Amino acid sequence: MFSTVIISRARPAASAACRGCRVSFAMPLRAKILSQHAPKHRALMSTQSMAEIFREVPGDEPEDVLFNSLYGLRTIELNRPAQLNSLNGSMARKIAPRLLEWQKSDMANVIVMKGAGEKAFCAGGDVKALAQANETGPEGQKRSTDYFALEYKLDHLIATYEKPYVAFMDGITMGGGVGLSVHAPIRIATERTLFAMPETTIGFFPDVGASFFLPRMAGATGTYLALTSDRLKGVNVFYSGVATHYLHSTSLPNLESRLAELRFKDSDPLTRRLEIISSTIEEFSTGLPHDQPMQLAGELRSAIDRCFSHDNVPAIIKALEQETKAENSTVGQWAEKTIKTLHERSPTAVHVSLRQMQIGRKWSIAETFRREHQIAAKFMRHHDFTEGVSALLIRKPRGTPQWQPPSLEAIKPEDNVSEPFFQESKDTDKLALLNDSDFREYPNNHLGLPSEHYVERVVMEGTMSRGEVVKHFIEKKKGKQGVKEVVEEVLSRKTIVNDNGKAVWQY
Repeated sequence: MFSTVIISRARPAASAACRGCRVSFAMPLRAKILSQHAPKHRALMSTQSMAEIFREVPGDEPEDVLFNSLYGLRTIELNRPAQLNSLNGSMARKIAPRLLEWQKSDMANVIVMKGAGEKAFCAGGDVKALAQANETGPEGQKRSTDYFALEYKLDHLIATYEKPYVAFMDGITMGGGVGLSVHAPIRIATERTLFAMPETTIGFFPDVGASFFLPRMAGATGTYLALTSDRLKGVNVFYSGVATHYLHSTSLPNLESRLAELRFKDSDPLTRRLEIISSTIEEFSTGLPHDQPMQLAGELRSAIDRCFSHDNVPAIIKALEQETKAENSTVGQWAEKTIKTLHERSPTAVHVSLRQMQIGRKWSIAETFRREHQIAAKFMRHHDFTEGVSALLIRKPRGTPQWQPPSLEAIKPEDNVSEPFFQESKDTDKLALLNDSDFREYPNNHLGLPSEHYVERVVMEGTMSRGEVVKHFIEKKKGKQGVKEVVEEVLSRKTIVNDNGKAVWQY
């Protein structure tokens, strides 16, 4: 179908029990379309057009992605461990066609996305190459913009994929790696997971669909992560809702073998298949680490909501300054550190990211990627991206980026620096996605921990004590690990107990 795509040789099976069972793809996967499993969405371009988009170009690495098969399991392994599996155009050109083939195949039951090595799932996109291209002028800037078009097509395909897609977020998961994982219905964090959207650090904005998923996080946590590039580690990626499951990394090979053995009924809808996979993952749970407290919780979480719910940057800074006087020393120290952090970030990127968080929550998933493509194109022509990447990743010795404008204080309200980034440019073609599937809320977002909004709805019924609310969710989630801890934290922070012993929500 996509004859120009290079199919890499397979690696040995991870599990000794299944050694010898793995099949290497030496030719395009044979696919048969079954009427009951035919994709509901419509492709937006012809096979010929797709083949042209994903055509190999000079310089593409032959084995930067490995595709393996074990019974009904299909795995995609990002294979650039020396570069922390950073995503580039070569990898995207291989992954998208294979996903499209597997989506039509009655032999493919479960797709797993993972990274090679122990350090990273995917540490982001290859921004050094983009910055170097930008320095050559408009032609290079267009090549960079074209890369984002390719990446966002892949991310949208993952977000709308119609077969079970499981992301192993084992190791560093940042930027472009977030795009390959966070839109999946099942996302597994491990003790090695390190999550961040570090774009404002390099003079860019949180992309890969961050306009969609960050504003939908609880309270103002998404905005906080977007502006500061703060990191979540290990189990806190799970507690925050970025991941839906938490396992120890040593469990992943055995889980792969177990997923390969799963069989579904032809009549099982995607929702049912995902529930079976979710229950299977829980079989490998070995408990949560007791030495890692919840990071975005308690007084700190309340301070994040107070500060980052404001609609302009000066108001956020002023609120943080107030928090430096807090009686809670942890909150005061956090506020001082956060003020310093924001002043180190690209002032333009901070303003753009805040505006993005405010309006992105209203975008559909398709609109998100089209709008982000326009924003990315403008950043490729803006001074701060090339300067930030060059100063922090290319120049030796590394230095402090010289932003334009140079500081947050240099930007006045009347400057309105963010607005041009959200205007459609005639110089940038509208992003043509691979299908017409669209939604405004993730269709299978019930497999993780209960959201704060969900807890609020139950509490607002006014009939349960705190203990009964916790019990309700434990039963609802069939004993899923982490439910008790997360629900108890929400209740302690957001509710009081009335005279009748019932939980009452406090705004």
